Amino acid sequence: MDKSPIVIGSDHAAYNLKEKIRMYLLENGYEVEDAGAKNENSVDYPDYGIKVASLVSAGKFNRGILLCGTGIGMSMVANRFSNVRAALCNDLFSAIMSRRHNNSNVLVMGGRVIGDVLAIEILKAWLETSFEAGRHQLRIDKFNSIGKVV
Repeated sequence: MDKSPIVIGSDHAAYNLKEKIRMYLLENGYEVEDAGAKNENSVDYPDYGIKVASLVSAGKFNRGILLCGTGIGMSMVANRFSNVRAALCNDLFSAIMSRRHNNSNVLVMGGRVIGDVLAIEILKAWLETSFEAGRHQLRIDKFNSIGKVV
């Protein structure tokens, strides 16, 4: 299993979940870069989505994790960046398939949608699932050729 460093970020709505995920990663031997938020004070989620997605886009991190209330806003922000394949996964099947078929490199979850236990299970599934490549790589190549705003 790939234990390369992971960058993580959240807004205020998912701060507590971010802290639980961050601690899980550290306890399991991952190096974690915390892009914020640093507490539950109200913040603008795009600021943290931009921080994480730009680091993954630039190749400074192979993988990132983003969390907000629903996960929707963070996934929209992250997918604006080239080389970012952010997947909103609030269930195990989506997490597995986002890796297996889409080679997602940013996991997005909704802190107000799922509980802590499910979030950790989704994270584990996402971390442990490998990309199948083959015909799936051809599909990724197609949408990578479209171009990005950033």
